[in-house]
This record gives sequence, C-alpha cells and structure tokens, in this order.
Amino acid sequence: MKQAAAGTMSGCLVWIIAFGIIGMCMFSIAMPIGVITSASDFAIKQTGAIICPDNTTYNIRTYATTTTSSNGGRQPATAYVLQCLDASGNVVKEDPVGYGFLWVGMVAVPALILTGVLAFVLAAPIGILITKLLNKLKSSKSKTNI
Repeated sequence: MKQAAAGTMSGCLVWIIAFGIIGMCMFSIAMPIGVITSASDFAIKQTGAIICPDNTTYNIRTYATTTTSSNGGRQPATAYVLQCLDASGNVVKEDPVGYGFLWVGMVAVPALILTGVLAFVLAAPIGILITKLLNKLKSSKSKTNI
C-alpha cells in the first residue's frame, strides 16, 4: 500500500512539473497571439457579444494617440475602443480595455486545456525517463563505491 501511495504522489508531482514547463511555453505563445489579434473582427465579434448590452451592435473605433517609447520619448500609436451602439447609432457603452483582457483570456483558455492534456499524456513517459535516469545514477554511484 505504501508503494502505491508513493507512486501516486510521484506521478502527481511529475504531472505538476510537466504542466508548469509546458504551460510556460504555451502561455508564452498564447498571450502575444491574443494581444496581436485583439483588434480583429473575430475578436470584436466574440467579446462584443459578451460585453455589449442586449439589442446593441458592437463596433471598434480607432483613433490616433501617442505612447511613451522605451527611451522615454513620445511616439505615435493607434488606440482601439469597443463601442456598443443602439439602433439609432448612439454609443451606449465604450470599453477601451476590458474587451482586450477578455479576448486574451479567451485565447488563454484553450492553451490551458491543451497544457493539461499534454501534461497528462507526457507525464508517464517523463516519469519513466526520470526513473531510468535515477537508476542509472544509483548504479554508477554503487560501482564507484566498490
């Protein structure tokens, strides 16, 4: 019984480590994809349906602004604002930031699911690899002690 509990614990530990390592790679890819695509028509359609009130349409408004560069200087930039419009075209609600965070989160969820699946699939091979490595280290240590 003790052996099974130790095996389960080490299997969970391997899964957690695999999840962390794979997650670092997946989220490093998913986050920039979410940021880059946040002004796309598809992203606006998905987030506008969630953020905008019922009986409104959603639109993206862009305008010229400035941002601070890494050197501290001002440089031109484009800002994006999600607008919720009623039937007569009046702006009911504007959201300059929330839709972007929501979209990045919507891109991150599939990355999280894929990370979990990959960690589950790869946990057993990783566990076997670690066991072989530890056994090899043990046997080489015992040979040097003789």
